Amino acid sequence: MNSWFAPLQWLVFMALWRMSYDTANINRPNTAEKSYLVERTSPEEAGNPREKEWTEKAVKKYADAQEKKWRRWNEAMFERSD
Repeated sequence: MNSWFAPLQWLVFMALWRMSYDTANINRPNTAEKSYLVERTSPEEAGNPREKEWTEKAVKKYADAQEKKWRRWNEAMFERSD
């Protein structure tokens, strides 16, 4: 099912992908150093301690709710109720 049109499709795809990348980065200054690593905390997150506290609280409550849900599921599926 390979046709002569397949390489042309890839060429158009790659050209559009490169143009979208260049368009997205048009306003950025050219810097010599770029980091492609994910940062542990972004500058916005590090600036507000209340938000950090709220986030930690939300994560803890979510983890507790998931634990409770799985505990109930395990009880319902694997434990006999006499």
